[in-house]
Amino acid sequence: MKYFVKFFVITFCLLININAFGNEPIVYINMNKILNESKAGLSIKNELEKIHKTNLDIFKKKEEQFKIEEQKILSKRNLMKKEEFEIKINDLRENFKKYQEEKKNKIQEISNKRNKGTENILKNLQEILTKYSNDNNISIILDKRNLIIGKSDLDITKEVMIKLDQKLPSVKIN
Repeated sequence: MKYFVKFFVITFCLLININAFGNEPIVYINMNKILNESKAGLSIKNELEKIHKTNLDIFKKKEEQFKIEEQKILSKRNLMKKEEFEIKINDLRENFKKYQEEKKNKIQEISNKRNKGTENILKNLQEILTKYSNDNNISIILDKRNLIIGKSDLDITKEVMIKLDQKLPSVKIN
């Protein structure tokens, strides 16, 4: 009997708490869509694609130069002394290592620019969401990827994207 009463008291308390929080407005937002399809997100994406394409062209030219240089050295292999051949091969290897380091740095630079641009968008988005939450008396805003299912009328992605596009039409990453 003692456990029976405790069970009902605990159940009653839990039900009261559940009902108290049941009326709190909760909405969700698709952050990936905002980061990828907003004007600011598209401007970052376009700038990064231009930089990446330029870098790829430079990398291809350098790789072709390394191949040509390697072929020249190999074709003259029989005409050179062994020590001279090894010096040229070692120089080529050193230059290739420098090239690989440069390539790695350029890729890291693009990644850093993407992160800075995304951080800028998120900072502005945080301000917009805070104001939106206060204006519409919303207690919780969730990311769509953390939901299993939700009513489509609780999705505020379009409204927030419009406000973000007005506030931040583009982001410069250079």
